[in-house]
Amino acid sequence: MRVLTTLRLAVAIVALVGGCAGARTSASPGVNRNLLVPDQFADKGYTNPYDVIAALRSNWLEVRGTTSLQSPSKVQVYLDGVRMSGVEALRTMDLRPVTYIRFFDGVAATARWGLDHGAGAIYVSTHPLSEMVGSSRERDPGVVELLDADERR
Repeated sequence: MRVLTTLRLAVAIVALVGGCAGARTSASPGVNRNLLVPDQFADKGYTNPYDVIAALRSNWLEVRGTTSLQSPSKVQVYLDGVRMSGVEALRTMDLRPVTYIRFFDGVAATARWGLDHGAGAIYVSTHPLSEMVGSSRERDPGVVELLDADERR
């Protein structure tokens, strides 16, 4: 009788462990939710970076974090390191030369570009992918962390 109970317990444990292992549903390890590349938006009918972001990562356009009535927070936009202004600037940019679009949350944007970035920043780059290695790392801050993460893998 004890042998039968022990056997049933062992089978139940194996079934439980096997069922839990198969139920894993996580995103693939190579997906970066803060980055959009042409594979994700080219030939999909988008005309500017705003349309891409609104369709694929609309939460990037929302103001988050603390704000005040005298100086409301807004998501800042950069094009190749040049500050453009708020998200409406994305509507005026041509999508064809864009090689990647990167979102920095409020903490990362403030650390990188200083105050007035509490809502985050969207960095649009037109640098060719072949230039993302080496000297462009200093010129293009949006890609430095990405390259460092890839080199660690």
